[in-house]
Amino acid sequence: MLSRKTKYAIKALLALSRKYEQGPVLISELSEKEMLPKKFLEAILLDLKNQGILGSKKGSGGGYYLIKAPADIMLSSIIRITDGPISLTSCVSLNFYERCDDCPDELTCSLRDVAKDVRDASLNILTKTSLQDMLDRETKLKKGRKKGKK
Repeated sequence: MLSRKTKYAIKALLALSRKYEQGPVLISELSEKEMLPKKFLEAILLDLKNQGILGSKKGSGGGYYLIKAPADIMLSSIIRITDGPISLTSCVSLNFYERCDDCPDELTCSLRDVAKDVRDASLNILTKTSLQDMLDRETKLKKGRKKGKK
């Protein structure tokens, strides 16, 4: 399950993607438009900045902006920055591996084997889905919704 922090990060990044190369966006504007708590959003945006996804500008005309194109920011990266491991168990995590204390033999653990399959399937989608893909899906869904109302 995605944490609230990750959901907020994705919402904020999608909003910034819509304004890509149009200049910085104020936290207060993001907070209000996306209905996100300002203090929590500040911490999330700082994490994303520290991880090289966002840049910021201080002063008049300041705010946050994407330093990479939306097509180059994958959901897997965002999730790892905000939540850490993508896997269900730490023993199958690619970037945050830890041996399970209660597992006598990783090689014959059926739970680990299933968790690995879930991780692989999730990563197959998340590493191929960018913020631009999300924007494209949003546009497609909105068009589909309008057609259904006619």
